[in-house]
Amino acid sequence: MIRLHYSLGSCSLASHIALEEAGADYEAVRTNVREQANLTPEYLALNPKGRVPALVTDQGVLTETVAILAWVAQAFPEAGLAPTDPWAFAQAQAFNSYLASTVHVAHAHRHRGYRWADEESSFADMRRKVPQTVGACFQLIEDEFLKGPFVLGERLSICDGYLFTLADWMEGDGVDPQQFPKVLEHRERIRARPAVSKVLAEEAA
Repeated sequence: MIRLHYSLGSCSLASHIALEEAGADYEAVRTNVREQANLTPEYLALNPKGRVPALVTDQGVLTETVAILAWVAQAFPEAGLAPTDPWAFAQAQAFNSYLASTVHVAHAHRHRGYRWADEESSFADMRRKVPQTVGACFQLIEDEFLKGPFVLGERLSICDGYLFTLADWMEGDGVDPQQFPKVLEHRERIRARPAVSKVLAEEAA
């Protein structure tokens, strides 16, 4: 049995969506980061990084969203969630890596400044910068990366649930999604998918 440890409002939503879209037989376990359930000895024994998502499989525990998404696509190839051509797959990985290493990090400066500084004045400065940095990320996605109707073109992939997850944070980051009509249209298209609606309902319950 596959078991996904997730937390509401986190990037683990992308992995949850991918598992549901793949038709995987899995269990979703809420690990409430706000209550520091990710820092308990039991969870740290599972994932020493103390973060979500963590995916428990028969082969071991897998962490990091980009790796989990790639594993889901390759473990359930019949779902067609990633290209099989090496170059096209690398492009999917490049996009997801940008979301992980740049977009998510820009977002994290809003409420996790303690990762990079110690002074409260530094935290405030980081928060003020977030609308600009996150907005610039989505401008690049709007102009260069989102092919439409899905990220990679005509077919849904592991990139789409991930983009949806981060794009749903724009308002909280002080970014007006109306500036990015392609991203906004994509966000609502993904939200309307049955698998996504099911996952959102389960996580909100």
